[in-house]
Amino acid sequence: MEDVVRLLPEFSGTLPASVVALLALVLVTYRASWTVLRNVVTIAHEGGHAVVALLSGRRLNGIRLHSDTSGLTVSTGPAHGPGMVLTLFAGYPAVSLLGLVAAWLVSADRVSLLLRAAVVALALLLVALRNLYGVLSVLLTGTALFAVSWWATPGVQLLFAQLLGWFLLLGGIRPLFELSGKRRRGGASNSDADQLARLTAAPAVLWLSLWLLIALGALVLGANWLLADLIPFW
Repeated sequence: MEDVVRLLPEFSGTLPASVVALLALVLVTYRASWTVLRNVVTIAHEGGHAVVALLSGRRLNGIRLHSDTSGLTVSTGPAHGPGMVLTLFAGYPAVSLLGLVAAWLVSADRVSLLLRAAVVALALLLVALRNLYGVLSVLLTGTALFAVSWWATPGVQLLFAQLLGWFLLLGGIRPLFELSGKRRRGGASNSDADQLARLTAAPAVLWLSLWLLIALGALVLGANWLLADLIPFW
């Protein structure tokens, strides 16, 4: 018993990383929290469209984020061809890949870099936003990240960064099942997958399957990085 008591102080300030993963899973699966936090996923999704549009030589006209957590990225360029296909493809994988980057930075002890880079990315995204709700969503998200990166203790920053990584990794999967369900009910005819199907010879279900494989692969690799340590919680 004395040995147990002596060990308590060593572990009293930490919790397993799996607990953070479980919390992120609750945030993604619980309807009330998902309804609010899905805006973060939409920001990442539309940001992916925007970045790839620019990298493929298209002109970015603007981004809109809506209160129903949908979004729209408009770019100018050829209506067909690799640039348009890559731009449409990029949205769903962007969420999971950003989660993977977050997991890698956490595992490399670069938490401050992760949080500050996220703030800078959101600040750049503001320039492309074309509606008030989108501006408010990005400002609130950026403010939260800035507050944690500037004022929080290293333990809280690590906890927040872990949670962000898990949330993006898990949050990149749920929208794919939501989209699949909408398509089965005859909705979402103008989804990214359906637009890709019209541009290519590949059916929408193939694009959905490819996105799911990317998301699951990112989750497995990211989990391997994130589950390694105990996390300080003060």
